[in-house]
Amino acid sequence: MINRSAEKRERQNSVRRMRNRAAKSTMRTAIKKFEAAVVSNDKDTAASALALSLQLLDSTASKGIIHQNTASRKKSRLQARFNKLSNQAAIQA
Repeated sequence: MINRSAEKRERQNSVRRMRNRAAKSTMRTAIKKFEAAVVSNDKDTAASALALSLQLLDSTASKGIIHQNTASRKKSRLQARFNKLSNQAAIQA
């Protein structure tokens, strides 16, 4: 028989797992929107999507949902893709 504290712990874990899953999903969706904007060479949309993605990465890392180094690595790669897009736009103009 499972004791009451174990049942409570299971409830807490379930709630936290769903909250973490939702936060991770929101973060991933924002990153996908940014990548779609980069592929379509839409600099304005990419800039706003990048800002949201960076904010969500920081937020999920501070909550411990993803590791801080993972967030830093992803932020660096997203920023590099945006800079590459900006440089291409400057060269073409």
